[in-house]
Amino acid sequence: MKRVRKKSTALFCLILSYTLSSVAEPQKAAIASAHPLATEAGFEILAHGGNAFDAAVAVSAALAVVEPASSGLGGGGFWLLHRAKDGFEVVLDGREKAPLAANAAMYLDEQGNVIPDLSKNGALAAGIPGMPAAIVHLAAKYGRLPLSQSLQPALRYAHNGFAIGARYQRLLQSRLQVVAQNSEAARIFLDNANVPASGFLLKQPDLAHTLEKLAESGAAGFYQGEVAKKLVSGVQAAGGIWTLQDLARYQVVERQPISGNYRGIKITSVPSPSSGGIVLLETLTILAGYELEKLTPTTQIHLITEAMRRAYHDRAFYLGDSDFVKIPVKRLLSADYAAGLRSTIRMDKALPSAALRGELTADTPGTDTTHFSIIDSVGNRVAATLSVNFPFGSGVVVKGTGVILNDEMDDFVSNVGQMNGYGLVGSAANAIAPEKRMLSSMTPTFVEDKTRVGILGTPGGSRIISMVLLGILDFAKHHSPQSWVAVPRFHHQYLPDVIEHEAGCFSPETLQVLTALGHQFKQTDTPYGDMQAIELNKQTGQLSAASDPRGEGLADVR
Repeated sequence: MKRVRKKSTALFCLILSYTLSSVAEPQKAAIASAHPLATEAGFEILAHGGNAFDAAVAVSAALAVVEPASSGLGGGGFWLLHRAKDGFEVVLDGREKAPLAANAAMYLDEQGNVIPDLSKNGALAAGIPGMPAAIVHLAAKYGRLPLSQSLQPALRYAHNGFAIGARYQRLLQSRLQVVAQNSEAARIFLDNANVPASGFLLKQPDLAHTLEKLAESGAAGFYQGEVAKKLVSGVQAAGGIWTLQDLARYQVVERQPISGNYRGIKITSVPSPSSGGIVLLETLTILAGYELEKLTPTTQIHLITEAMRRAYHDRAFYLGDSDFVKIPVKRLLSADYAAGLRSTIRMDKALPSAALRGELTADTPGTDTTHFSIIDSVGNRVAATLSVNFPFGSGVVVKGTGVILNDEMDDFVSNVGQMNGYGLVGSAANAIAPEKRMLSSMTPTFVEDKTRVGILGTPGGSRIISMVLLGILDFAKHHSPQSWVAVPRFHHQYLPDVIEHEAGCFSPETLQVLTALGHQFKQTDTPYGDMQAIELNKQTGQLSAASDPRGEGLADVR
């Protein structure tokens, strides 16, 4: 075993040396985020001598202010980092954790049925936040500037306010009833109990005060002291179960990224407690057995769907927090396992999800998160996906903090086989337990071939993985980031047994052929996702960045 390890290490070092020596420094920097003010915050910190990791702190904090529907200090996320000087890569796991008082039956009635919306709305739906700990860790270990400096743009936006746009209005409208039920959330985010008009100046002085405490005292400024006491008392008053001990015990975790290869393209993504990297790589390993570019577009869609169906099926059965459950990652990502799954795929017929092994069933089937991508002038890079889960999280803001609480507890399995808010089912591997991290679909990812490096990710709940998958398949066609973020989207997640798709994704002829194969379809009400992407040409150092045309973000190279 020792000899194998040494050979593997030597081979890895050889590959790493080749990769590093063959990558041209960008000279400029690129940032793509879901809001122009967040992108500007990142460039501001770079201009003051910060690196990509400092800029990531600034962008994360700015998004917590200007995208309250999508992320915030009361949420969490994953930050995938690449350090240019030595090729070191790591995932910062700032995923939320279940409170110590949580239990597997906390959202069930006396008959063992899930109580509708209890895991989505209100303080009981909130996990212990990881975002503040993650950005403190990111600044201290990987940044060049003090945390207090990198938080300045976010502090300014919170104090001075910013004009809301159409996306804020749309997401708030989707959660209006929930937000209106909490007096503090309604006071901050509504205008006389209504969705504010476009251009409304949103100021958040309480959130600014919480950011100041974070800037002054680091993690202790949030997880201990004045802010912590306010959070706990506010959560408990609203029916939640947080304690001071929950906050004091929270720790960000550094994890080894998960990586694999798709037809000469190296993919690096996030491991458990996100399902993103595993499901993405399993799907791509299945698809690697086909020369997709030589097949008709309809056949490609059929095969991609069948690969997604099988990978999401394994997500439901095997995946959870790897600190609590054993996940057969090596087997799920092996070429032999993929070949076995591939052997069950017919070219002329879709396999009904009910025919897959297992007993998971579901009888009932909104979303938000945010993503940003960064590369600095020396090649340090960050892909980060952050969330409070549903728009405006649980709909609860704790008085005096400005912090909107997540509703990530809905990402656990409240009852085996029953769908959560995203239509996902799961097994006991993702059951609720004290201090357990709930399974996520966030998929911040790096892709790399002989000539290019890509950085990408997106919000979108359970559809995140399929969006990143389609973006990577577009990368494989040597298209630009502008194409990756705009590619028409479709999705299959095992259950419900339908292909979800945007309007205009498929022609009538394509729908007819796929229906004849046995596929069923569900068109989404609106376009979905908000991908942010960057590409580096390894030979010239040239950068290209793109922000999803479905959103209001800003991608720039400076």
